[in-house]
Amino acid sequence: MSKPVCLITGVGDTTGSALARRFAAGGYRIAMLARDEARLNRLEEEISGARAFICDVGDLDALAATIMEVRSTMGAPEVLVHNAVAHTFDTFLDAPPEALERNFRVNTTSLLHLARALAPDMIAAGKGALMVTGNTAAHRGVPMYALFAPTKAAQRVLAESLARDLGPKGIHVAYITVDAAIDVTWLGADAERPAWLVPPADWPWPREDFFAKPDAIAEEVFHLAHQDRSTWTFDLVVRPFAEKW
Repeated sequence: MSKPVCLITGVGDTTGSALARRFAAGGYRIAMLARDEARLNRLEEEISGARAFICDVGDLDALAATIMEVRSTMGAPEVLVHNAVAHTFDTFLDAPPEALERNFRVNTTSLLHLARALAPDMIAAGKGALMVTGNTAAHRGVPMYALFAPTKAAQRVLAESLARDLGPKGIHVAYITVDAAIDVTWLGADAERPAWLVPPADWPWPREDFFAKPDAIAEEVFHLAHQDRSTWTFDLVVRPFAEKW
C-alpha cells in the first residue's frame, strides 16, 4: 500500500494497456477503467498491482461510483491518465447527431468529473498529475471528424483551464496530442480501414514507421507526469518522424 495509485481510463489493447504497464513498471498500483471485462481481467493477471474496474466513463453515475470504489479499495490516486475516447468517423450529414453528445460525455464531461473527484486530494497533498491523451482532432476540424473534433477541442481547452487553476497548487496537468495513427487491432486489415489510417501507396519506409507506437506514447506520458516542476509542459505534440504536418 506504500506505492502511489495511478488511475487510467480507456485501458484498451494498445495505448491504454501500454500506459498501465509503464506506470506499473514505474512503481505505481494501477486502477484500470474500461468497458471490456475480459481484457481487464487478463491485464490484472499480467500486471502486478493492477486492478480492474469495469466502467463506461460516459455513464457519469457509474463513473462516480467507480471513483469511490477506487478510493476506498486502493486509496486516492496521485496520477490520472484520461485516455478513454469516443469517436465518430463520418460527416455531419451522415453521422447521427446524438453521437456528438456521446463523444462529448466520454471525452470531455468525464474529464471534468474525474478532475473534480480527484483534484481535492492532490491539492491537499500538494502534488499530483492529470495527464490527458488527445489527437489531431483537438486542433482542427476535418469533414470526417465533424462530430468528433469539437469534443476533443473542448477536452483540450478544459485541460488548459485545469492546468492554469491547478498548476499553482502543485498539480501538473498536461495534454498529449498524438498527431498520427496508432496501429490498433480493431481497425482490421489495411484494406478495411479509411485511407488516412493506412500508409499511402508511395510510403517509402517500413509500414510500422507510419504509426505511433503505444509503448513510446506511454513513455512520453510517464515522463510528463514526472517532470521537474520548474519545467512543466502543458501542450505536447508527438508524431512519427515522417508524419506530414
